[in-house]
Amino acid sequence: MDEQRDLDVVVFGATGFVGRLIAAHLARHAPAEVRIGLAGRSEERLVDARRELPTRAADWPLVVADSSDPSSLSALAGRARVVLTTVGPYARHGLPLVGACAEAGTDYVDLTGETLFVRASADQFHEIAGRAGARIVHSCGFDSVPSDLATLLTATAAREDGEGELATTTLHVRKMRGGFSGGTLDSMRGQVDEVKGDRDKVRVVLDPYGLSPARDAEPEARGRTGQVVLARSGDTRSWTAPFFMGAYNGQIVRRSNALQNWAYGRGFRYEEVVDTGRSRTAPLMALAMASMMPALSTAFATPGLRRLTDRVLPSPGEGPSEKTRQKGEFVMETHAATTSGAHYVTTVSAPFDPGYDGTAIMIGEAALALVLDRDRLPEHAGVLTPATGIGHVLADRLRAQGFTIETRKR
Repeated sequence: MDEQRDLDVVVFGATGFVGRLIAAHLARHAPAEVRIGLAGRSEERLVDARRELPTRAADWPLVVADSSDPSSLSALAGRARVVLTTVGPYARHGLPLVGACAEAGTDYVDLTGETLFVRASADQFHEIAGRAGARIVHSCGFDSVPSDLATLLTATAAREDGEGELATTTLHVRKMRGGFSGGTLDSMRGQVDEVKGDRDKVRVVLDPYGLSPARDAEPEARGRTGQVVLARSGDTRSWTAPFFMGAYNGQIVRRSNALQNWAYGRGFRYEEVVDTGRSRTAPLMALAMASMMPALSTAFATPGLRRLTDRVLPSPGEGPSEKTRQKGEFVMETHAATTSGAHYVTTVSAPFDPGYDGTAIMIGEAALALVLDRDRLPEHAGVLTPATGIGHVLADRLRAQGFTIETRKR
């Protein structure tokens, strides 16, 4: 089938801010033999976007496709080996493209952080994609590559050392500097709107195992929120607060565990926190961070406050200047105790803005791995995660792009 396809990777949403960053990364770093196309609703805007890219992209094909036009999505999926999409909010715009790729046997990567979208994607298309051999790999940006790969690498190291399975595992955000994506905020708004008045959807969003392929086989009863409280960590000696992306990242990591037949362990427990330090003001900083997400969710759900936040927060398609992005960086440490009593620390860090340049590298390299490294990928098909769809290959590619990814036994 691949011989009938004229493109290896198509960037759908290439006219948006993050889409242009991804296309620029591919223009600079994809091998010359990789055939890349740009897709979006407007050919005129695609021409403008292509003109701003490095010279190599000058003759990249342009594909006009619209998320509301199923026939255009089917044609897009039929031409490409991998479709990379930034078109969100995904719950509103994404499922038809997932379906088109699943049915065509086309690999797919996105940047979603939306629980309900991934749940619907898995429920509707996991088996279809599995039969067609398609890898539908959600959350290939800052949501949730660092979390998912760090856990995979930690579990692999413990297993290879004969130290058993993972038990209590906590990702610590040690340092993070970067912009807040307008697309991420729009996805949050969309999810707040979608769960209004629907208790079943609320339960899925709040359930730590809400994305598990076998919820009844998981170790904790339904109804648990998995909420991390303000505390001082025994691992880093820092005050900590819940990480605003931690609930979703945790659902992805737990799906990875279940898709691998609970390879991390049946007793695996996972959470994510932000470290605020050890100073006298650190507890106050932690309290402020712990209040951020509930306050933002309340604002999105309250009409008057919603209008205010919409005026002051970034809109979809907007992003910071290159000068501002150049100051971005992140350092994340996953601390894990094993069933043998050993302790492992996996660090994932990079000198890039996590939500923009860092995310462009992560998803760009994920797409290239699906094209160029198929003989090294995990033997999975269906609706997957970065760990189960790409795995160690993605870690190798990110190291080559300047990321630090390393595991040590403490």
